[in-house]
Amino acid sequence: MSLSPAYSQLLRELVSVFEGERDWIANTANCAALLFQTLPDLNWAGFYFLRGNDLVLGPFQGKPACVRIPLGKGVCGTAGIRRETIVVPDVHQFPGHIACDSASQSEIVVPLIVGTRLIGVLDLDSPILNRFSADDAAGLAAIAQALLDCSDV
Repeated sequence: MSLSPAYSQLLRELVSVFEGERDWIANTANCAALLFQTLPDLNWAGFYFLRGNDLVLGPFQGKPACVRIPLGKGVCGTAGIRRETIVVPDVHQFPGHIACDSASQSEIVVPLIVGTRLIGVLDLDSPILNRFSADDAAGLAAIAQALLDCSDV
């Protein structure tokens, strides 16, 4: 699937921001900030990193969030264990959803995988139902891959 013009532009901007910097924390922080500032209708954008059997909060933009999510729990833990992007049109219909912000209505989570190893997940929340689409899934997957390619993980 080709990227929409908006995601193609966002990807170019991110790669430009990453240029010359390989630090994982710095790059995830800038990625979260650019996603939060650029994509409409978000109330949270950030990362969780795999530590043992838990996903632990990393750089993000938005309200304070859940710090630790067990693999297999909630949308983030489910995407991590399945190693696939999950788009949730209505978080209240997702079994076991973890509500860090009661304003969140929809969510998309993209696993971050290097080789066969799960590194963490990219998580975006929206206060709008049905906010995320296949276009978002493709665009965010490309952004996640660029982040991994441009960083020392």
